[in-house]
Amino acid sequence: MTTPQTAGRHTARPPHAQELPTGQVRLESRRLLVGGVPRILMAGEVHYFRLKRGDWADRLGKLAAAGCTAVATYMPWLVHETATGEIDLEGRTSEYRDLVGFLELAARLGLFVIARPGPFIMAELKNEGIPFRVYREHPGARPPGWDGERGPTETLDYLDAGYLGEAERWYAAVMPVLADRLTTRGGPVAAVQLDNEVGMLSWVTNTPELTDGSLAALASRAEARWGRRGAVTRYGADPGDTAAWAAWWRSGGTRGGTEAQQLALHHDLGVHHRERYAEYVRRLSDSAREHGIDGVPFLVNLHGTSEGRGRTFPIAVSQLSAAYAGRPQTTSGSDHYIGELTVENVPDLYVMNAFMAAVHDAEQPLTSLEFEAGTGDYGEDLGSLVSPETTELKTRLCVAQGNRLINYYLFAGGHNPPLDEPVGDGNDRIAFTGERHGFAAPLDPEGRPSSTYDATRSAVRAVIGAEHLLAAMDEEHDDVVLGYVPDHYLTEYAHPAAQGRRRLVRELERFRGMGARDVLARALLLSGHSFRAVDLSAAPHSAGSRLDPAGPAVALASPPVLGRPVQERLAAFVRGGGRLLLHGLLPTHEEDGTPCTTLADALGLTADATVEGTVGYFPSVRATDWIAKQPEVRTGFLQRLRTAPGSTAQPLALDVTDGSPAALDVTLDGGGRALVVACDYPCHLDFWRGLAARLGVGRRVTLDGATPGLVATTTADGSGQRLLHLVNVAPHAQNFTAAVGGTSVADGFRFRLAARSGLMLPLDVRLDGAVLRWSTAELDGAGDSSTVLLRRGEGAGRALVETARRVTVDGDAEVSPTGSGQLVTWSGGRAGRALRIQLT
Repeated sequence: MTTPQTAGRHTARPPHAQELPTGQVRLESRRLLVGGVPRILMAGEVHYFRLKRGDWADRLGKLAAAGCTAVATYMPWLVHETATGEIDLEGRTSEYRDLVGFLELAARLGLFVIARPGPFIMAELKNEGIPFRVYREHPGARPPGWDGERGPTETLDYLDAGYLGEAERWYAAVMPVLADRLTTRGGPVAAVQLDNEVGMLSWVTNTPELTDGSLAALASRAEARWGRRGAVTRYGADPGDTAAWAAWWRSGGTRGGTEAQQLALHHDLGVHHRERYAEYVRRLSDSAREHGIDGVPFLVNLHGTSEGRGRTFPIAVSQLSAAYAGRPQTTSGSDHYIGELTVENVPDLYVMNAFMAAVHDAEQPLTSLEFEAGTGDYGEDLGSLVSPETTELKTRLCVAQGNRLINYYLFAGGHNPPLDEPVGDGNDRIAFTGERHGFAAPLDPEGRPSSTYDATRSAVRAVIGAEHLLAAMDEEHDDVVLGYVPDHYLTEYAHPAAQGRRRLVRELERFRGMGARDVLARALLLSGHSFRAVDLSAAPHSAGSRLDPAGPAVALASPPVLGRPVQERLAAFVRGGGRLLLHGLLPTHEEDGTPCTTLADALGLTADATVEGTVGYFPSVRATDWIAKQPEVRTGFLQRLRTAPGSTAQPLALDVTDGSPAALDVTLDGGGRALVVACDYPCHLDFWRGLAARLGVGRRVTLDGATPGLVATTTADGSGQRLLHLVNVAPHAQNFTAAVGGTSVADGFRFRLAARSGLMLPLDVRLDGAVLRWSTAELDGAGDSSTVLLRRGEGAGRALVETARRVTVDGDAEVSPTGSGQLVTWSGGRAGRALRIQLT
């Protein structure tokens, strides 16, 4: 018998549904192992609590039809707690609360579940998914910020005892439901996210969590680190005077403190929040384990994109890396909303992934927990529309960099049911988006496919087609790493009256990460380099934090602010024979304002003056004759550099006004070398390629004939099997030949890659008694030891199979012998069609 409470639980299992494997889901060697097998989970976010039970099967069926193997969903405390305080997870009081039924349906449909139970979940829900009564009953958890004022967005002190008790009550209810349905117990739950976007609300509102409890912990920390008298000197306040200490920190030290004290206060406040966030996530993971979560990984979602860019994303890495880096079976996931992928922001996404990986340990893979999908029309006002293919471009780039889980957010829209108790806020629904929600999703609130559904399905097909190889591959990199400095992103908080702090933040924002005007990262990527990042803070958990003078060159975007430990590390690196590309200003002080020129001293350089462009004045530089004649170029700033007496530094670019160097090549006695580019030289790729070559950095992948906008990299496994990843973000087609490691791809085949499209080409793929040496088409599935499945492109193509076995093909393809193998060729006109190559 079907009742309202069980409707939707008896959907028949589709014949094409995957059989969910049983066993642990583990993070190992930056792979995601499901039952011991490397996998890439392709998920889509579907909110059961925004859909009627009768609609679940339709949405999940369309998710599976798009090729996805998992469904992700928030599990909102706000929805599941009734007006009487009961927590209903079985739909006894409302079909929107039937979490159990949704999990069971996902299992029958063969979909893994990525569980996201909060406590905070955001998702446009009121109170970010926290019940209203928690705020009413625990006013001490509502943090005051600067000057004792609350921020414009309500939040809670994560470590407040009252809030933690309530969060534990929620976990005690929801975690056993998930634990009973883990993959280790034959269920669909393959991973559990802990909270969501921790620290985001405080950052975006510039409202630090300055509760009495937080400030008491800060006083204890300060006294332990600096001593009581030392803390007074450093901050201007006595940690032993509770009232004065609280008032001083809430004022940002602006009521009588020196600029040095204000800088120290703000910097240490950011460090304090890092530690508290790590403690909060640890407590959540401990609680989840106590309630049965074991054998699947924990996930931590990183916020941070803004206004279509990823420049601020590393703030979340800085805020939260201590919460997951080095923690067993826990990893981070990106949360990105950057709209169209173009030459402007493609380095943003690439660097986001690189910086995330830089703080991971040797086991932790990359994931993406909110991977933007859909039209971009979030306000249902047609204020923005992105092209359908942008989801595919982003997908291709992220899997090339090692993402093992991608969750398309939001995949299916829905509607916001009413709250149990009216709150008088205008609509009395669970969210502030009105009745309908998810206007931009590939499936709209009524379940109709939007213009982006087919493109999303195409993206998933590309990944699943090569998953059997890709899931066990790592990106290969050129001989250069990009420096990541966590404290360059410790910029969440600045008291409105702290002018020195605000000036320092502006300096950091201008020069950090990807470089002035983003040119450093953009030039490397669009010049054809693939690169990883290195955590220059030397955090012990970072797998790639070691600087080896005999290893890759280091490229660092350099603000004038750089902590002494990092300066000392880089100075030792270059003195020991390492190679450094420094782009920006010479570092002159630490984050707390303390003067420090350790790196500049090691290089024998001094900053003479910094010249800024103004109305009517344009600093200009000209490259010297180390490179073929270059035009004089205008820059937004330049720093005139002075060398120590007897220096053999060679000028690379000169200020056209007085001939002083604005870029230098410095060689040290120990063989180390530093190129210091102290101006925002434009993104002239021949100039930046020349700098890389001057440091001995070559390109593994070369594309002859390509124009800016074509990004290339390779992934490989331990046996030499490779995939060549090509992503064209340009608004025009690319015509080119490709070579990897100096070897021509497809015997010099001239590729034509349409505007805003991509390819993932197999190289040296092993079969039974054969090798697929190359193909100009993508793989379209694992096939078997005697079968190759290809996904044909728009034009003619070919593949080389080296074998003594007989090769047959289906359709209109032809086979002809060539050298040691068989050449398969086909004409154009059947884009997207599968091509089967059979060995007999």
